[in-house]
Order: sequence, then structure tokens, then C-alpha cells
Amino acid sequence: MKRIDVRSDTVTRPTDEMRSAMANALVGDDVYGDDPTVNRMQEMAAEILGKEAALFVPSGTMGNQICIMANTRRGDDVIVLRHAHVLEHEAGAASVLSGITFNVDDSEDGIMHAEHLLKHIHEDDIHQPPTTLLCHENPLATGQAVPLDIAGQTYRTAKELGLMVHMDGARIFNAAAALGVKPAEIAACTDTVMACLSKGLCAPVGSIIAGSADFIKQAIRCRKLLGGGMRQVGVLAAAGIIGLETMSLRTGEDNDNADKLADRLSKTPGIRVNRPGIPINMVFFAVEAEETLLRALPDRMLEKHGILMNGCEAGEFRFVAHHDVTLEDLLYAVDCLEKEIAAG
Repeated sequence: MKRIDVRSDTVTRPTDEMRSAMANALVGDDVYGDDPTVNRMQEMAAEILGKEAALFVPSGTMGNQICIMANTRRGDDVIVLRHAHVLEHEAGAASVLSGITFNVDDSEDGIMHAEHLLKHIHEDDIHQPPTTLLCHENPLATGQAVPLDIAGQTYRTAKELGLMVHMDGARIFNAAAALGVKPAEIAACTDTVMACLSKGLCAPVGSIIAGSADFIKQAIRCRKLLGGGMRQVGVLAAAGIIGLETMSLRTGEDNDNADKLADRLSKTPGIRVNRPGIPINMVFFAVEAEETLLRALPDRMLEKHGILMNGCEAGEFRFVAHHDVTLEDLLYAVDCLEKEIAAG
């Protein structure tokens, strides 16, 4: 039985071109800064993201945590959205590692707007932690890209308020395709940015953080503190280079497949699709069924149809389009899902 994995774009496997490049990569000791493949990839990433410098890190979570650590002091206050990845899906790392407190915004449309910052800034009062950082996302964890006019105004307001700004841009290339802009135009709306290589870009491991040259010097120290200093890691950076050069150009295809998937799901009885704003490659949907069926769906889809899907979270399921699933795979998954819902 063929396996179709719609859980996430993190499940993508390195392409044959990546495997060949990894096998033949020139390497050195990256902690000493002399791995030529890593250095080339970091320079390429900095240029693509429009920043002075970039740093290769093992994961997106570590990348975000390095940026929080380097941009704050212990006890600082950090503004985030309710469903931000750093708040909900990074195991409380920011509080444990950096000693910060999160100041949470409940935006009605899920987007951080400039006016939201004004109500969250703490006054210069010894009873309150100083607000020093805005940590936002583009695209959002809810699967939509934030328009540049909104992101730009939010950034400008944050700077007027004296804040540093970090952007979790895990799927920034999907956002760029959805908005019809270059990744650097999105990254211009932030001081520091993290972008994943191991999601839609198909690299097996790693993320990039980018910002000013001074910031990256501090980030290198934070990476070492967190155990992220790597040695002959050019074997991984080689795949990242192909991800940046080639795979980043096809993220629009995943977005388009997700749009067709959402259209098919919306026509399926018992399914309500949540597709707000400017969508990327993720489709969230609710299934109108008894709780017993909702809990059973992932197991039944795998055992009977070979489809791997995540369970229901906050009342919704998620299917993700990526390099390793075709549009036909996605539509077949919906057909199977419809059968299981009808069977009850």
C-alpha cells in the first residue's frame, strides 16, 4: 500500500540532487568558521533574505530561541500572538532559556497589527518587566501570509516604540510565493528572521537565522551555549544550498495544490474548511462528527488507506501540501476521508 503523508511539510525527503551534493560536499570545522559549504550557504541565505549576515542552526526552534536570547535580557517582556509557534510549540523554551515573559495578543484576524503594540507596551515602571521585543510570524501558524503593508506598518511602529523585532519565517518562501514578492521584502519587516530549510525546501536538517553582522556574532555565541555548534556540517549545508537555489522556486506549486485541496474539501459533506486571508500550503478543516470518529480518523486513514494525518487539535485537522505528495495524492486523501466520515 502506498503511503501518503499529509501531516506536515517537515516530512519531505532530500532529493537525489541533494543526496549527491551531500556526498560530495567540501567540509571543514564550522565552529572554527572554516567549512566552505556552510559559509557559502550562509552568504547565499543572507543575500536572499536581504540581511548583512546569516547563521546555519540545527532547527527552527533553536533558531527562534537564539534570536530571542540575543535580542533580550532576562526578565524582559516579549509581545507575541496567541497562536505563535514560540508560545505554543517550543516547549516553553523562551522562559526556561532566556528568562523572558510573554505578553500575548489576541488578534481577531490572527495578525499582529501596529495598533496592537500600543496596548501591550509596558510603561517604565519597576512593577512591570520592560517590553523589548516583538516576536511575530510570516506566514502565520494558521496558514496565511501577512500582507506587506500590514507587516511593514507593524515593524515601523515597533521601531518607533524602541522594540527589536524578530520574525519566525519558518515558511517564508511559501509566504513570498503567496504574496508575489521576494523573501527579502518580507524580511525587511523585521530585524532578525528565522527560515526553515527542512520544511518545503526538502533539506533533511536545519534552519537559517539572519540579521545584522553584530547580531550574528552574538547569535554564534548563543548557538554554542545551546549546544548547536556543529563541525563538518557542510554535508547538510549542501542540501540547504539546493533548497535555497531550486526548491524555494517551487513553493508556489505547493500553495496551488493546497488551494485545490481546500476547494475539494469544501465540497465534501461533513467538512468545514477554515481558509482565511492569503493562504499558503496548509489547509485546516473541521469534521462535523462524533468525538469517537474524530479520535479514530488518523488510525483508520492509515490502516485502511495508507494515509498519515495528524489528530484533531483545537477542533481542526490539517493537511499540508509539499514536494513529496502530488495533487492526485491529496485528492485521493480527501476521497478516503469522505468514505470514513460517511461510514461513521
